[in-house]
Parts: sequence; structure tokens; C-alpha cells
Amino acid sequence: MNTSQTRSVLIFGGAGFIGSNLAHHLLTGTDAKIHIFDNLTRAGVHHNLEWLRKVTAGSGRLQVTIADIRDVRMVEKAVAQATEVYHFAAQAAVTTSVDDPRLDFEVNLIGTFNILDSARRSGHQPFLLFTSTNKVYGDLKLGAPIVTRTNYVYPHHQGVSESQPLDFHSPYGCSKGSADQYVHDFARIYKLPTVVFRMSCIAGPRQFGTEDQGWVAHFLYSALRQKPIVIYGDGRQVRDVLCVSDLIRAFDAVRQHPETTSGEIYNIGGGMENTTSLLELIEQIEEMTGHNIQYVLDERRLGDQLVYITDYGKLQRATRWKPETNVQQTLKAMWHFWEENHNLIDRRIAPAETFAMATELSGRAG
Repeated sequence: MNTSQTRSVLIFGGAGFIGSNLAHHLLTGTDAKIHIFDNLTRAGVHHNLEWLRKVTAGSGRLQVTIADIRDVRMVEKAVAQATEVYHFAAQAAVTTSVDDPRLDFEVNLIGTFNILDSARRSGHQPFLLFTSTNKVYGDLKLGAPIVTRTNYVYPHHQGVSESQPLDFHSPYGCSKGSADQYVHDFARIYKLPTVVFRMSCIAGPRQFGTEDQGWVAHFLYSALRQKPIVIYGDGRQVRDVLCVSDLIRAFDAVRQHPETTSGEIYNIGGGMENTTSLLELIEQIEEMTGHNIQYVLDERRLGDQLVYITDYGKLQRATRWKPETNVQQTLKAMWHFWEENHNLIDRRIAPAETFAMATELSGRAG
């Protein structure tokens, strides 16, 4: 690994939700130079870049490359000087992967390979972190749950650890799972100091809630805007929620412990203490905001996990990391972001004139 005291941080997908939060953290809390590499196709990313440019105030610490990770020449050029690489760029929608599996394959697998091979050939072994997904575990095969009024319960289930067998469901699961295995193997074969995070639901400020992974933001903003949503299934599906600020602490934790984290795969999420079903989250949002959420139920999506709760014990043992922000605190932080940016959010998120539009933006758990 490059031991230079000057951190040169490259963030693929750096204008997105997680990437912009990481960039802001580094720009305000360290002296690192930040290079954002993004194709700027997702909602809100231009606003995120403007926010980051204001933070840097002409310091020269922020560089932006507008390009696609499928462009190997541009990827090679970006990686050449990086001491750290964070790879968040992805095709993130399960539905899109089903409709266009080639696009999903090219972005998630070929794009990741381009980044990995560029890092390998750069000659300076940059730290590389890749964000994978809980979808690599498929439906978990936990059997029939106990059904309560608001959620599904497996009384003896203590969360999903890294020993859970891989079971890809959907082209998205295949592409992300294959990519995370490439990242893992490049550490073994080429000694790149890589880390894979298999993430559960991440939520927090700067999440515009228009993507499949943005269901927590979508629920909250829909309540505040008094717009309807569609829930796939009966709403009892359970997920653990992790605040983006805690995720960023985890990034830093694995970077600072290379002797134990290099080449490892970690499940990361809010854990047992930060679980919620879709129905429970709706109730919590309604109580917090005073606004009711109108919703209808639709058929549960194929491969949707009834319950996904992260066992983050491996990461905690390696770095002493654990979540510090609960679901209610995360919602309040997101509400504060909405209050300051709701005009932007309303422009970026087209009003749901019909429930069909709400369906496209709705609560796809996980």
C-alpha cells in the first residue's frame, strides 16, 4: 500500500448519495485531495457537486471527472495517482437489471474489473473498497416466519453473517456478487489491499429517494409531500437501517486496520438494534411528522427477502466499529435535509400523478 502522507482519494460514483457524503467528510475533516469520478446520470448529483465545490472554496483539493467506469482509458487515468479508491458506481436497480441485463453486467461487472485491473497495473497498490449488497445472499432460506401485525419474526435468527452461502437472485445479484468475488480475489492473487462491504439499507441526508435503495428517503419524503406510495408485499418485510455517517466511520475503520482488513469481506448494516419493517417505518414517520402516508399493496417481488438483518460481528471484532445512530435519529437528520432542500427534491423527484409512478419509486426493501 502507498504510505505517502498525502492522501489522494478517488471516489467512483462520488457525486451520489454515499460518495458525496464521504467526499464532504474528507474535505472537512482531513487534508486529503479528493477526485470524484461520476457520469452524473442520477437524480441530485449536480446539486451534490455544487455543495462540495462550495466546501472547497477554490482550495484546489477537489477534482471532478465526468466519465463512465466502462471507459477503461478514463478509469486508468483516474486510478494512476490514487492512494485510495472507493468504488460506489453501479447500476443499482433490480428492475433495471431484469429489463436490461447487459447494461447491468457491463456497468457492475466490467466496470468493476476496469477499476481493479487499473489498480493492479498502477504499480502502487492503492487501498480499494467496494460496496456490494445483501442481494448476493438471495432469499436466505430461513423457512416460514412468525407473522405479527406489523412484521415477520424469526425468533432464533441473530442476523446474516459472512458465512451465509451466496445465492444470486436476479441479474443485479449476479453482477454485484460476481464483482465482489473479483475484488476479493484480486487481494489474494495480486495482493491489492481490497475490502468488500456487503451492505444492508443505508439512509441519511443527501439521499434523494428516487433509486431502489432509497426506500427510507422515499417513504419520508412521500409523507412530507403527501404523495402516495406502493408497497410490494404486505409491508411486514424487515430490514436493518444504517445511517450513512456510521457507514463512513466504517470506511475509515477498515482503512486504518489494513493488517486485519485487507482482502476481507464484511457484512455491514444497522444490526439487530436498528431493525424496522416497512409498516413500522411508516408508523414511525407518521408519528414523527404528523403526516399520514397513503399506500397500496402490490405483489411481492421475486427473490425479496422477508427478513434481512446484518450480523456485523466480524467487522466489529476487526475494528471495534459499531453503529451509533438509531433509525429515529437517521430519520430526523433526513427530515432536516429535506427542510433545507425540499424545493430541490421536488424538482428532482417528479410528482407521482399516479400510483404507477409511485410504484417505480416505492419501497423496495433492501
